[in-house]
Amino acid sequence: MPPIPGKPAETHAVERIGWLRAAVLGANDGIVSTASLIVGVAAAAAGKQEVLVAGVAGLVAGALSMAAGEYVSVSSQADTEAADLARERKELAEQPEFELQELTNIYRQRGLDEDLARQVAAALTAHDALSTHARDELGLAEMHRARPMQAALASAATFAVGAALPLVIALLLPLGSLAVGVSLAALLFLMLLGAVGAQAGGAPIGKGVLRVTFWGAIAMAATYAIGSLFGTSVA
Repeated sequence: MPPIPGKPAETHAVERIGWLRAAVLGANDGIVSTASLIVGVAAAAAGKQEVLVAGVAGLVAGALSMAAGEYVSVSSQADTEAADLARERKELAEQPEFELQELTNIYRQRGLDEDLARQVAAALTAHDALSTHARDELGLAEMHRARPMQAALASAATFAVGAALPLVIALLLPLGSLAVGVSLAALLFLMLLGAVGAQAGGAPIGKGVLRVTFWGAIAMAATYAIGSLFGTSVA
């Protein structure tokens, strides 16, 4: 939206939803999966070198997996959007009056009377018919459009950053206190991530913190239990 003279341009949290979702998901997965892997291997009474190797392997594999998964997923969404836009472009060329009536009906359902709805539909069609139909008929707002490469890079980078945090803690701690120390540090990192993500998205901070911390704690507890059972059975 063009800025209003004399008034600062408004920014909305929803404008950040594309990269914010990928970034929060990547960092959360990086912290949870790597911390859980480290805790599970440490609980199995492995040596510190084995724990660190497992953590580094988890960081590399996880970052590449996140990038590939996001790229494939968002590319599929982009392909669907492109197909819908191509169909809409064809219909606008072949059935302009029908498409104009579709827009009119949409605006009537939103509360405009018939004459005003028709005027608005005609004006927006004359300005940019395809963009108008994409937004108001298909629900494809520009800020929500699929961007595969952006999502892939954001997920990979934030996963690597998130995974590096518990890995650094594991590097600094002795093996005996590694599982507890990494778990506590990971929960702290998750709380900070939840707060930052909620703040950036304009959501309640307490809810964001609780959500990511709860599921992270569940994941680490589960892998610790499995690692302990595995270590016991091997012994």
